[in-house]
Amino acid sequence: MPFINISDFTPVEPVPGCRLRTPFGQNLMLSYLEMDAGAEIPLHHHPHEQGGILLKGKVQLTIGDETRVVEPGAMFLIPPNVPHRAVAVDGPAVVMDVFSPVREDYAALMNQYIPPLKGTTT
Repeated sequence: MPFINISDFTPVEPVPGCRLRTPFGQNLMLSYLEMDAGAEIPLHHHPHEQGGILLKGKVQLTIGDETRVVEPGAMFLIPPNVPHRAVAVDGPAVVMDVFSPVREDYAALMNQYIPPLKGTTT
């Protein structure tokens, strides 16, 4: 699956108002996150390294002890096991996250919805 049409993926809603589409390979996972206005990814942490870029909207992002409101083009890196949180402010937002290694919990969710590769059978 070297080329991805994100609209071919059925979104998963892990928390209200937040929809994920997370294509992944062997060692890397992409996460296209759409957030409704006011939607929140609550404070959490995981053993995966995470980076991302805000594509649209504004997000109040907390990483560790620091909180900032970021705008499109802002990039961030979250080390493993560091608590973090995101809230869409002043309207909806779209974020592209990258995880390494692949988040097993998201992979399990997406495996239910990933379209088959063209030319293969399931």
